[in-house]
Amino acid sequence: MCGIIGIVGKEEVTQRIFDGLKRLEYRGYDSAGIATLYDGQKIDRRRAEGKLVNLGKALKENALAGMIGIGHTRWATHGAPTVGNAHPHTTEKVAVVHNGIIENFRELRQELGQKGHILETETDTEVIVHLITDFLDQGFAPREAAAESLKHLRGAFGIAVFFEDDNGLMIGARRGSPLAVGHGEGEMYLGSDAIALSHLTDRVSYLEDGDRVELTHTSVTIFDENDQIVEREIHISTAAAGAADKGNYNHFMMKEIHEQPTVVGQTLGTMIDPIQGHVNLPDLPFDLSAIDRVTIIACGTSFYAGQVAKYWMEQMARINVEVDVASEFRYREAVMPKGGLAIFISQSGETADTLAALNYAKSQGQHILSILNVPQSSMERESDVVLLTHAGPEIGVASTKAFTCQLAVLACFSIALAKARGKIDDAEEARLCIALTEAPARMADVLNHEEAIKALALEVAKAQDVIYLARGLEYPIAMEGALKLKEISYIHAEGYAAGEMKHGPIALIDENVPIIVIAPSGRLYEKTVSNMQEVIARKGKVVFITDEKGAKEDGQDALAVIALPMLDEFVTPLLYAIPIQLLAYYVAVAKGTDVDQPRNLAKSVTVE
Repeated sequence: MCGIIGIVGKEEVTQRIFDGLKRLEYRGYDSAGIATLYDGQKIDRRRAEGKLVNLGKALKENALAGMIGIGHTRWATHGAPTVGNAHPHTTEKVAVVHNGIIENFRELRQELGQKGHILETETDTEVIVHLITDFLDQGFAPREAAAESLKHLRGAFGIAVFFEDDNGLMIGARRGSPLAVGHGEGEMYLGSDAIALSHLTDRVSYLEDGDRVELTHTSVTIFDENDQIVEREIHISTAAAGAADKGNYNHFMMKEIHEQPTVVGQTLGTMIDPIQGHVNLPDLPFDLSAIDRVTIIACGTSFYAGQVAKYWMEQMARINVEVDVASEFRYREAVMPKGGLAIFISQSGETADTLAALNYAKSQGQHILSILNVPQSSMERESDVVLLTHAGPEIGVASTKAFTCQLAVLACFSIALAKARGKIDDAEEARLCIALTEAPARMADVLNHEEAIKALALEVAKAQDVIYLARGLEYPIAMEGALKLKEISYIHAEGYAAGEMKHGPIALIDENVPIIVIAPSGRLYEKTVSNMQEVIARKGKVVFITDEKGAKEDGQDALAVIALPMLDEFVTPLLYAIPIQLLAYYVAVAKGTDVDQPRNLAKSVTVE
């Protein structure tokens, strides 16, 4: 997960920025860089591929002076992890670092090119620096140029900017990607989190979604999404270098829910070429077009990610897909014809049951692909190829951001598999890639329902049993929702295919049982709503999670309606995961349970 640090200082900043970048190493990265304004009038920078030791060597060989500067650790998203693609990005007038994804960068790139701007990298970030420069060229002052540029950006992002002709100003902005402000004496700071600033100050405030901040040596001015000046509380941070920090959230789980637009965007960016509309997989040691059978194996939440992928692969790639719980798989001595592909999903890469199943699949002559959040793990060493999620450390035991990043990787792989098998053409691949790149911004929009879900949770917390219903791609999301509620609130919950209601579960329905119905508009919407009406007729209390169209057409009889943004049906699992996470979280808070460390559970299950 990319990292940002910025300093508006009263003394040299380069070493202190470098020290802040060291504190961000825990997030993972593959390049790094620092830019400063030296002599108060010229932007300069140093960048390097790989680890910070390489940037350190570059700084020793060619010192970088200045009392205002920004630094960045980058996970490659748009563009390979090269020096040229590393942040900061600069023109003669502006320097920018950026976390997240600029959804409309293709259009902006074309518009800027027509105006004579020469964009030299493969990144989406470069359009930001040229867009701000363009407004400066038109006569806008630095503050106004930055504010106007933000209005033209779509996506989920965190940004830090400074200018050639204003050596006392730095601007930050947050839209879906966390950003913290550090308060010093005659200095001010920006960082991805309090850890990045822990060597500089313990007085930290956190930007809210849509905020823009203007920093000088002695002032912090924060504007909300309506350009109104607002105050954000200053917290005394206890963050230490390398330690996990909750920021201004009460629990790690809530912080990790809010990080999802950013980390999903970064994960997608490592796999999708948004200019060509193409999925880029690493070199595979097998022919993807020759695969005629896929087995997906995982545990818990990762198992439900695999079940979503089964729908994607079978529908798009027209291939037989089997999904198995790892703890049962090898004991039934599954028949696996040689040459098949076995996909293993694990956040830690150390899950004992999944690792044992992997070794069984290897013994059966399967190609092994693993989807992991932790590099250099046991499963990585045993795999033919690994696709990494870029969720960053997940501290909460109940998985949230690791799950949606797994979905992002599986969606990309499903597209690539379908293309390799000749089941979709270039145009359909590009359409699906565009739909995926729009998802992070829509995920940020979903978080706007938090207060409504919090209020609803007080009602759900009274229940002893909760039922989740859905069809198609959302059926595994219903099961994941039930698992989340069980894990952290200790309420019994089950997820069912909505069409199975009449085959038994309908006997449980009465006025004391909340029913969570997940039904985005699409092919199965009317059938799901029909099942919902059967529940309402039996006095079930329905929470209807749908989109704007569904809310308007069928939300009137529900206890509560949560209307999410309209989006391509292919991408809906990424969006609909968020409200079920928020509901589970707020029910657990209402019941007073230990959200981050629920009883009897561990983050990584390393024994069978």
